[in-house]
Amino acid sequence: QFLIKDLDNYFEAWYHTPWSFNGPTRTPGEGSIACGYFVTTVLQDMDFNIPRIKWAQAASQIMIKGMTTDTKIFSNKSVSEVAAYLQTKGEGVYVAGLDTHVGFIYYYNNQMYFVHSNYYQRDIGVMKEKLAGKNPLNDSKYRIIGKIFTKEMTEKWITGNKF
Repeated sequence: QFLIKDLDNYFEAWYHTPWSFNGPTRTPGEGSIACGYFVTTVLQDMDFNIPRIKWAQAASQIMIKGMTTDTKIFSNKSVSEVAAYLQTKGEGVYVAGLDTHVGFIYYYNNQMYFVHSNYYQRDIGVMKEKLAGKNPLNDSKYRIIGKIFTKEMTEKWITGNKF
């Protein structure tokens, strides 16, 4: 619960950092950040011992499966089916890998948000928005969803073990 609540503070620091395809900034509000770098930088800044650059440049499925075994693939399914699945899994944080994008699904206090470095609105970049609507999560045909901050992931965080 601590990690889930604390994560929102990290998100807020990054809001309005512009998106760019190769954006590798480590500093919120300075330069630009690509979607994979946003996900890996936030987790590394929370002291998860992850391979930031390698995962940021890899297919999102590699990143997600490197963090958790609690995954599900949705192919040609609606975002409402994804939301229904998340309701069965419960509140928490998920990483969502899409056709050509990656971001967080933040499910807390009965609300679900997609938090990502948004290439649809490049100048705004990092933002939090509802799952449904005009965004990459809703428009994607392929989604792999992985629940993070599981018991195994939290143990690695506490011990500093590498992912």
